[in-house]
Amino acid sequence: MSMKPLEFEIPIADLENEIYNLKQKSDTQDIDLSSEVAAMEAKLNSLKDEIYDNLSPWRRVQIARHTNRPFMLDYLAHSFENFVELHGDRHIGDDHSMPGGFATIGGHKVVVIGHQKGRDMKENLKRNFGSAHPEGYRKALRLMKLAERFDLPVITLIDTPGAFPGIGAEERNIAEAIAFNLKEMMNLRVPIIACVLGEGGSGGALGIGVADKVLMMENAYYSVISPEGCAAILWKHRQHAPEAAEAMKIAAPDLSELNLIDGVVPEPRGGAHHDHQQSAQNFKEVVLSHLAEVECLSTEQMLEQRYMKFRQYGEWNGENIA
Repeated sequence: MSMKPLEFEIPIADLENEIYNLKQKSDTQDIDLSSEVAAMEAKLNSLKDEIYDNLSPWRRVQIARHTNRPFMLDYLAHSFENFVELHGDRHIGDDHSMPGGFATIGGHKVVVIGHQKGRDMKENLKRNFGSAHPEGYRKALRLMKLAERFDLPVITLIDTPGAFPGIGAEERNIAEAIAFNLKEMMNLRVPIIACVLGEGGSGGALGIGVADKVLMMENAYYSVISPEGCAAILWKHRQHAPEAAEAMKIAAPDLSELNLIDGVVPEPRGGAHHDHQQSAQNFKEVVLSHLAEVECLSTEQMLEQRYMKFRQYGEWNGENIA
């Protein structure tokens, strides 16, 4: 592998190293080891199928947090064109963890907004580890209102462990900023498509997540609390995070089955970090497909369906009781 493997990927990385060494030996010593290489490659493919076709929710969480996973600006580079970034909330300042602006995707002029993480400490400090301040959510709403003024669809890209919980954010009313976004997005008179790229944590995700179509990348997660946080509450220890992830049904396949999301964007085998280009192409195709569905509706139909979509969240189904 060209990147550090996750813990459950170590057997794959070890086998890939063995194959690499065998090929090197064949080349340097002029020995025909093609049959041995072929056998090991078949074993590798079988091992990948066994691991990647049976990913647990906790393993999907680990993939969602991979530092080589494509972030918002990577999707902007590969799926969108003509991005023009806009800055500031017109009250406090600019939040670099929530970039946004005008762009085009598949010939559609849109406003795109999302969370941006960093891959090293310097960038993470600039992006605040993808956790937006109140001014980030107020900037997002300012851009959404701008989209409404120019009759442009809004696309939001969610990737955050949660909104920033610091004292400064509380002093500047982070809860109010998120709550106001929920209200205003519910009534925004242009199509909204939201996609969870990696982490979809709590109100920090929902603050730009009210949409006509809510999508998720195949190995993303969307939850009111992190698995570690849930484990700390219920089991009094973070080591139970895998059980918490399983119980909370936070992975894309589970949320799709529960009708809490509208679509799952397929990823390359092993996760989006293995092939940014293919992931971006899959994302673009699915987003454009769902955008076309929403654009066929009248404004009144769109707003009614958006309201009913979220009104039905959490409906109790007695048939699910064992």
